Order: sequence, then structure tokens, then C-alpha cells
Amino acid sequence: MNGLDWAVLIGYFGVMVAIGIWSHKRVDNVSDFFTAGGKMPWWLSGISHHMSGYSAVMFTGYAGIAYTYGVTSFVTWSFPIALGIAIGSKLFAPRINRLRSRLHVASPLEYLKNRYNLPTQQALAWSGMLLKIVDVGAKWAAIATLLSVFTGISLNQGILITGGITAIYCTIGGLWADALTELGQFVIQLLAGIAMFVAVVAKLGDYGGFFGVWDEPALQGHGKPLVGPYGTVFLLAFLFIKLFEYNGGMLNQAQRYMATATPYEAERSARLSAILWLVWPLVLFFPMWMSPLLVESQKPDGSDSYALMTEQLIPHGLLGLVIVGFFSHTMAMCSSDANAIAAVFTRDCAPVLSARARAWSQRSGLIAARIATVVFLGLSMAAATQVNSPTFKDIITVVIKWVAGLMGPMAIPMMLGLLRPFRRSGPTAALTSWACGLFAFWLVNYPISWNIDGGVPLQYQVSVPLAVSLVLYIVIGYLKPEDTPERLAIIEQINSDGDGTAAAAVPPESKDASSPSGV
Repeated sequence: MNGLDWAVLIGYFGVMVAIGIWSHKRVDNVSDFFTAGGKMPWWLSGISHHMSGYSAVMFTGYAGIAYTYGVTSFVTWSFPIALGIAIGSKLFAPRINRLRSRLHVASPLEYLKNRYNLPTQQALAWSGMLLKIVDVGAKWAAIATLLSVFTGISLNQGILITGGITAIYCTIGGLWADALTELGQFVIQLLAGIAMFVAVVAKLGDYGGFFGVWDEPALQGHGKPLVGPYGTVFLLAFLFIKLFEYNGGMLNQAQRYMATATPYEAERSARLSAILWLVWPLVLFFPMWMSPLLVESQKPDGSDSYALMTEQLIPHGLLGLVIVGFFSHTMAMCSSDANAIAAVFTRDCAPVLSARARAWSQRSGLIAARIATVVFLGLSMAAATQVNSPTFKDIITVVIKWVAGLMGPMAIPMMLGLLRPFRRSGPTAALTSWACGLFAFWLVNYPISWNIDGGVPLQYQVSVPLAVSLVLYIVIGYLKPEDTPERLAIIEQINSDGDGTAAAAVPPESKDASSPSGV
């Protein structure tokens, strides 16, 4: 990087902070901070939903998969996400929007107290927060890894810089700041991604052109959709995982649905995000598929291949823009996660821990929300320093094995609890499926894996916990139905139509201020 690249990078950080400061005036209460008061346009919500699902892991961990295996990086990652969101646009998006518009909640988990009971809500809230600390830690480590390649600064310094800037704008401006910065970040990554795509295509003339390049020996097998550990079972498991995760299981995407004015606008938001997930990653992944022709990775997993290719192909100034594109993905995801986890803590956990929290005024609740955001970011940055340790191993292991493997047990009670067909499943089904799913994750990844030559295949590491939780949630619901009139009333409020006006979607201010624990 030279002075021009640094100017672009510093300018980007400055704009992000400025957006946060500008968004501050739009945040008057907790509802504004966590759900934008239900006033976010569907197209902004859709772009924000799309951007909050990316991070620099795509340019490190998934770049390594693309470098090693080729197009399977798209087939087993972006495509399942696009399909999952498309299904969720009908199945989950309108219902999650009604959580805010009808039940007047600001956290996606608030409704669980009445849908199941308080222990279920607390179990999912605390375990979800712990998982997100590890997940976001991997994202900080990914962007710091890229920053170290370009600038030579240490991993910890990179974590501190990116985490600190993110903390400023998302703490000041809440979900409005997240969404508006994600809009700007979308434009930046659009320009950066196209620049990289064009630079790589220009190089392909030496290798037979856009279509003939696939015959090159370095790309042998790169055109196969399912290879290596990424087979059919992995694809199907990932589709189910992403169906739950990207429609609300990881909480930050649920907030985008809650932020729109009506259930129909939430549905449109999800459809836009699904289209973007289907089309745009093809532009981002193509240079990664070609990377074995252009660079030689210095790491065994190929995670540095995209950064090396960027340095080689992109001129200064434009290089700074591409690096900003890396930052935009990670900061979008991490800031949205921070906002979501702050919502869970202040709305779901703090009122249980403290009587004072149950009586917070609008101002006190807003201060608590901002403090919780900073604390979460600090903890995730601390976790980032442990990535590549014996406990967590490399970045892609954290993202695929830990996050994907643990997502099912945590998301199934929350997401399926929204739907009428699962109305019989109550707190017994929810807690049992959650606990046994976590136990299955530990069993498959450690004791069983230790006793199998080569370990348990990745596809079973991520699919078994999901399968265990799903089966138990359904079976226990039928064997021990707990569909009380109160729980059925909650489900009907979430599933019935008739709240299609923006006015009906805005929760009463007094309710928001005085009832941090739900309905």
C-alpha cells in the first residue's frame, strides 16, 4: 500500500463514523436502536440483510476453498444461502416482522418467554450470545489477517483498528447506522468486486480466454460442483442450516425483517437479499476460482490467495478501494451482530438478572443498549486473538464447524416455534432439542472423532447436531404436546394476516419503554 491507498482507507473509516453520527438523531428509544422503529424501506432492509451476511472470511477461508476446490465454494455456500432466504421470504420473514408489529418486541428472542417459558428463552439467549462472540471473533481475525498482508501490521493491531471503528458508528447510531453504512459498503464492494473481476478476466487471454481457461491443468477438477469434504450430505445440511441461520437464527438478519413497516415489505426485503446472494457472489468468486493460475499461495489452506492476487493485479488507489471492500463486508456483519446481541442482552437477559433493568426508562434502556454493544465488541475482539489457537484452529474451521454445527440446536426452537405445524412443541421439546443438539455436537466433534481414523467427516460434524435437534423437537412435540391456549394465541398473532399498514406496525412508545421483557 502507498499513500493513495491509505488515503482511501482512512477516508472510508471517516465516512463510516460520520454516518454513525448522522444516524444518532434518528435514535430516540430502544425500538429505534434495535429495529429502526419499523420505518426502514424494504429495499434498504434487503441490501442490509444481504451485506450483514458477508465478512472477510469470504476473502480468506472461502478464498482458500475456491483456490483448492473451485466452484464448490459457490455451490455449497452462496447457493444454499440464496435458496434458504428465498424459502424464508414466505416462511419466516412476515412472521418475524409480526413479532415487532403485534407483540411489540425489540429482540427476536423476546417472544420465546411466552411461546415457551423463561428458562427456554434464557438458554437460547445466553448460548446464542456466546456463539456469536466466537463467530464475530473469527470475522475480526479474518479482516486483520488481510490487513496484515497489505500493511504488515500485527494481527492484534488489525483487530483493534477495525473493531474500534465499528464500535464507534454502530454504538452511536444503532440499526439505522448499520443499515446506512451497509448501503455505502454495498456500493463500495460493487465497485471493488467489478474491478477485481475485470482485472482477472483481462489476464485470461494468456490461458485460453474466459471459457477455455477451465482446461488448464492448474484448474483440474475446479469445475465440479461437489468435491472433497463438500459433498451432497454437506450441501443438504448447509441448506437446512442456512435456512434457519439467514432467516433469523443468527438474530441480526431477523432484525432486518423486524425493521420494515409491514410483513409484506419484510417479504420483499428477503426476496431482494436472495437475488443478491444468487448473483453477486458469482462475480466475487470467479477471480478466486482463477487464482491457482495467477498466484501461488503461501499458506497450506490457500487463505492468502485472494490477497496475493489483489496485490499483483490491482493498481494503487484502486487497491485501496478493494481493501475497503474487504473491510465493508466484515464491518457490516460485525456491527449488525453487535446490535442484535445488545438487543438480546438488554431485552431478554438483563431484566431477568436485575429488577432495576425491568424499570429502565427510555434513556436508561438506550444507554444500556450502547454499553452492551461495546462490551460485546470487546469480547469478540478478545476471542479473535485466540483464532488459530489449538482450541479454535483456523478461521474457516470456526465458521464452518463451530458456527454451522451449533446453529441448528439454537435456531430450531426459535424458528420452528413461529410456525403453526409445530404448535404442539413446547418448552420440553425446545429445551431437550437444544441440549441434546449441543451434546451431539460435542460427541461427534470430540470423543467419536478422536476414535475414528482421520476424524469424523466435516459433513457429519455439521449435520448430526442439526438432525438430532430437529427430530427431537418434532417427536417430543407429538409425544408430549404443550399447546396451551396462551401459546396458541401467540402463534396465531404471528401467523394471521391483516396488519398490512405501516401505522399498525409501529409499536406504542409506552410499551417499548416500559416492557423490556416482551408481550
